[in-house]
Amino acid sequence: MSVVGASGVDFHVEDYGNGPPLVLLHGFTGSTASWAPVSRDLARDHRVIAIDLIGHGASSAPSDPSRYAFGRALQDLAEVTARLGVARASWLGYSMGGRLALGMALDYPDRVSSLLLVSAIAGIQDEHERHQRAEADELMARRIEEAGVEAFVEEWERLPIWESQRMLPDEVSRAQREIRLGNRAVGLANSLRGMGQGTQPSYWERLSNFEVPVLMMAGALDRKFVGIAGQMGVRIADATLSVVPSAGHAVHLERPGEFIEDVRAFLARSERSEGIHGQEKLEWT
Repeated sequence: MSVVGASGVDFHVEDYGNGPPLVLLHGFTGSTASWAPVSRDLARDHRVIAIDLIGHGASSAPSDPSRYAFGRALQDLAEVTARLGVARASWLGYSMGGRLALGMALDYPDRVSSLLLVSAIAGIQDEHERHQRAEADELMARRIEEAGVEAFVEEWERLPIWESQRMLPDEVSRAQREIRLGNRAVGLANSLRGMGQGTQPSYWERLSNFEVPVLMMAGALDRKFVGIAGQMGVRIADATLSVVPSAGHAVHLERPGEFIEDVRAFLARSERSEGIHGQEKLEWT
């Protein structure tokens, strides 16, 4: 565990294991603890670097919404990993973290050796629809600020997208809830304003620019994101699609065994092709 500063913000980082670096980015309301079901297994042959995104977990939660802007979040991630001595890594992101990992691969391509996206989207293509989503995100942000985190989490966990998690063991559900409750209202609200789908750039027209292997993963029960993964995959030259049976949106939480198997197989293939350039070092000054 360490704290890494980037442009005035402190980031909580879990850094363990040895081997080619693998950066883990959690989803909205998550933290580094969200990766507990899979991170130690992944660290058997990788240096795993899990980061609490701005406004989440033990990282700083600034009151200024502009500090959470999507482009600034990408700059933060580039700076944090550079300060950790990592020039090039595989990036694995879930949901919001997947959208940020996608942005890293396109805006900082020299920093990414392979990309693993779990239940992620390349943005909203239609400008009017994106504006509507931004308005909806703002309403949700205000709801979090007014009602508080506990009330918001109660509402959040009742959304249909989490239906597949109703059958998880009680201890897993309790741990997931504690992670969500460990966040702060200002951080969650401003994350929606800066990193929500309403403010994320649309990357659809740039997907054909990828020169690294990409794993698109979705749970079979999450039909919307299975479709999105397929739509993104046909635009990416070196894409692998993994649809995990009996899983919903949070594949790593719901089917950790299958998740680990698919991720490790993909990384082994991509690293053989890459020649493990992730061993390079980068100094940030």
